Amino acid sequence: MSLAVPGPWARPDVPGLLRRHWPLLPLAATVLFLLAPLPAGDATASGKVGPADAASLLLVFVCAVQALRGRVRALTPLGVVVLGTPAVGLAVATMTAGDPYAALPGFVRYLQVFVLVPAAVVLLVRDAAEFRLAAGCFVVLALVQGAVGVVQYVTHTGASYQGQDVRAVGTFGPGDVMGMATVVAYGLVVATAVALAPGLPQRVRRIAGGVALALVLPLVLSFSRGVWIATAGAAVLVMVLAGIRRALKVLLALAAAGVVLVGGLGVGSEMVAERLTSITQVSSAPDQSVTDRYTMWAAAESMWRERPAVGVGLKGFPAHRDGHASLGLSSGSDTAGAGQAYLRQPLLSPHNMYLLILSEQGLIGLIALAGGWAALLVAGLRRLGSPTGMRDCGLIAIGLLVWQLTDFLYADIGGPSTVLTGVIIGLAAWWALPSRGVAGPPRGAAAHRAAASGAGSRGRAPGVAARR
Repeated sequence: MSLAVPGPWARPDVPGLLRRHWPLLPLAATVLFLLAPLPAGDATASGKVGPADAASLLLVFVCAVQALRGRVRALTPLGVVVLGTPAVGLAVATMTAGDPYAALPGFVRYLQVFVLVPAAVVLLVRDAAEFRLAAGCFVVLALVQGAVGVVQYVTHTGASYQGQDVRAVGTFGPGDVMGMATVVAYGLVVATAVALAPGLPQRVRRIAGGVALALVLPLVLSFSRGVWIATAGAAVLVMVLAGIRRALKVLLALAAAGVVLVGGLGVGSEMVAERLTSITQVSSAPDQSVTDRYTMWAAAESMWRERPAVGVGLKGFPAHRDGHASLGLSSGSDTAGAGQAYLRQPLLSPHNMYLLILSEQGLIGLIALAGGWAALLVAGLRRLGSPTGMRDCGLIAIGLLVWQLTDFLYADIGGPSTVLTGVIIGLAAWWALPSRGVAGPPRGAAAHRAAASGAGSRGRAPGVAARR
């Protein structure tokens, strides 16, 4: 007996889904508005409010309106604790900062990314079809940004790397060299999970597998070591969770694609080899970027030791950096290419999310944030082991969360793609913290099905009780 899988994987009627589930439009816009290019030559634009951030605020507003109307999912007490505790830590870090007014922008940003957006996603995404729609937006974003990145490499119009304008950065520009790599990695993880998920139509799995292989190329051309490591780790975990036999097939396909791209066609072979080699030289012969990273890590640890409970305050790392960093720290990183003149960007964060939280928010903030992430990961893995008809959703949620938590070891928030971190945490929480029911009447066509089948007799959306 085959498992029927509703949603865009089985019937990709995206316009119909949007009409029936209009509250998700701001969620789709939050992801897809990252296709808008940054102004050429404005490397500082990555720190400003962009279209995706505006869409996320609309997402939160729509969620608030739907909540007042009683048309959102009901959170369990555990969900309230996991999603709400970070706000307490952020408030403490802001009030105890040396300059609370200077810390306010950091409070707003953290509240947006780690509290409001995740909560809005959890409350508004009511079933597996809507989850898959949100995940599909990541794939669309990755394909477009990846295509732009490949063109940049081929035409030598990308960001400067080793004296050549070949680094694929998509529409994010050289001021945010991690932006394209990040969104491409998100799409690759989603596609890999769909390709391996049991119960989906074979045609869908094959298409997803082809998409995953296609996204390997722009990911390689991003020359982002940290993203490579996080993507490899998340993809391998998804493969293992999906089944060893499937994992071996995908690994062989990826290995073959790598041989063809880098070995056979010579796509960036020398640069890729040099970048891979540098990963193993972080202690013996590190380059300046690695030296700067280690120096800032040590500075963040020194700040934490100075104020272990509450840290130096949100947005406090740049002000305290020079007082805790050694002389080995350079004045900044060089950026150029992709329509921008040479510019030296200051180093304003330790490039490690956990150390950034520890230095600015202390143990209270780290436990509130990282503790919630760990709880979501454990709960998500436990739920994946139980019988469910939404295994693809579980693989996607866990894969994206593991990617993000791994990437946080050598990266932190910053740039337009930061808002996607909140969406990912929300999707992971949606999977890990299933609701006992949904408040209010079901939306759109689901309401007609409920009336016909009597499934809504207990005030729940049809299929939600069985799937959630």
